[in-house]
Amino acid sequence: MADNPKQTILLGGIGGDSHSVGLSILRQALAERYQVFYLGTQNALETFFEHAPLCNAVMISCMDGHAKRYLTKFPEMLLANQTLECRWYLGGNLTIDEGIGYEEQFLQMGFSGAFPKYVDLQIVIELLERDLFGLDPIRNNTKIWERARAINISAFKEQSEEPIRREDFDHMRKSVLTSWKTGHAASQMQANADFLREQPSFPALQREVLEGERKMLLQPRCGVALVDQQIEYFKAFNALGAPVLSYQVDSYTRNNNYVAAEEEIRHSSLFECTINGFPVINHGVEALRRTISESKVPLQTRHSTREPRLLAEVSYAGGVTSFEGGAICYNIPYYNDYQLTESIPVWQYVDRLTGLYYEEFGIVLDREFFGTLTATLIPPCLAIATGILEALLAVQQGVRCVSIGYAEQGHRSQDIAAIRTIHKIAKIVLENAGFSGIQVNSIFHQYMAAFPPTPHMAEQLIRESAVTAALSGATRMLTKTPVEAYKIPTMRDNIEGLQLNFIGIREAQNHLVDEKAVAMECEQIEREVWSIIEGVIQAGHGNIASGIVKAFLNGTLDIPFAPSIHNRGEVMTARDCDGAVRFLRTGNLPFDNLSREFHRDKMNDRRRQEGFMTEGKNDNALVERDVLRIARGQYEQWPLFK
Repeated sequence: MADNPKQTILLGGIGGDSHSVGLSILRQALAERYQVFYLGTQNALETFFEHAPLCNAVMISCMDGHAKRYLTKFPEMLLANQTLECRWYLGGNLTIDEGIGYEEQFLQMGFSGAFPKYVDLQIVIELLERDLFGLDPIRNNTKIWERARAINISAFKEQSEEPIRREDFDHMRKSVLTSWKTGHAASQMQANADFLREQPSFPALQREVLEGERKMLLQPRCGVALVDQQIEYFKAFNALGAPVLSYQVDSYTRNNNYVAAEEEIRHSSLFECTINGFPVINHGVEALRRTISESKVPLQTRHSTREPRLLAEVSYAGGVTSFEGGAICYNIPYYNDYQLTESIPVWQYVDRLTGLYYEEFGIVLDREFFGTLTATLIPPCLAIATGILEALLAVQQGVRCVSIGYAEQGHRSQDIAAIRTIHKIAKIVLENAGFSGIQVNSIFHQYMAAFPPTPHMAEQLIRESAVTAALSGATRMLTKTPVEAYKIPTMRDNIEGLQLNFIGIREAQNHLVDEKAVAMECEQIEREVWSIIEGVIQAGHGNIASGIVKAFLNGTLDIPFAPSIHNRGEVMTARDCDGAVRFLRTGNLPFDNLSREFHRDKMNDRRRQEGFMTEGKNDNALVERDVLRIARGQYEQWPLFK
């Protein structure tokens, strides 16, 4: 605009990184002072340079530790665009180690500011104000920007929820297995089944918990570059008392860049580890079979890939008995433009593969759904409803064991109620849909958002989190480490985290559950979950797959902080006065008046507590405060309310 007084900032994530919560908060804060053009996540470096002439500053985020790789051509491209007058900034989690000394390296590349690890938002704002002071705003760029970012959303397509016919599945399978050189080793399902049948089983161990024969399972995350190193980690964790373990897959594999993963494997074998997970597909079936044979513990594959079919094939052939992910949880919170009409059929393939191992060979495999979503201020109803919907899609394809995840939010009664609600409602929904005898597990994720800044606070969070998980009756708990705030955990860090969790589980025996408070939370969560599920069923006229697509189009489903353009983003969440997660804005979620009034009253109480007397006026400030509260250490105890 000709009279626009605001300077312009281009903001987005680069490479395979899919973290969007921090970008959302930064975007909101910058929008109060600047005109912000938002690229979302997972952009190429060329995209930033394409739009840089429209902007006073370009801000690039990278949270997966691979910034140097994504920015290899940055100095060269900067030199070739010397007429650019904008300033460049880089931040996030730029390296997989502590990040010491990297700031100077990025400054030498041509950045005006670089933050290798977490930095307070106010420091970033002050740096921008200082650097951009006196610069003339870029003018007449709004229409250019709108043309550059025009979004073409295809018309709705009716989704099938029938089991994939075997002949159609076999046809697709040939293409999947030939997409990378290690796929062929997974082609013989009979041989895979013969090996799988002899391996320790995720579903079997979880069933022992459900039947009271075993206590809640602890599961640390783990992913390193080399097979021998991965086996060493697994043996150490199992010896310490972790009964189930998982391959944490690297970013290149998540983005199906197996060529880059192979390069990093070679580099890691010669020098230090330079990859942030275990490249399952590159190592292949033989390496996975060796790993489970030596580790002798049930294994799972954890990832967030857009294209999971080959990963599932290789994982199962290699002895993995649990596979994580789904059409919602590994789409909407991770990708900028991945249509549900594409993701649902892809995940139906994974579920059909899982179901076929049961139907043809009698092998039950576990399918887990990542209820953590964007990991920040996620109300229980959204985590549970999406998990149940994905479980429905899975059992339609023959899956017999499902695990529904939930991420701790920090209000003990609400967190306990969430786990109880998973078990209660999931079973009813599945049975009402005609699927009886399905094993339903609940997964408790220790706090998944930005961790406290000091080891002491992180240790206290982990211990008390374990108390909450033990009291909740969860089937399994995904554990954290005290170093989450500033580096990728080592074996020693994971061992320390496990030890803290064991302490917390023992301490849970001395705690009483506030059953009245939990019952009140259960009642509220159940009402909201049923509203969402019924809204999805109505949207699809009984077809769950179509209902999910339509629900995101009309806002019946809406995930806070998600980067997807197929998510309306009208829902806003924050904490109430006691720390429970509530809705500041319910958007178009299909809640009744009772639920809407409940959240309105809770959040008005919080506004008054903070001195914000006008509803809606300072809601961005509330959200920013709550998102960063734990990372800044601005709380007295964990959980925030017991």
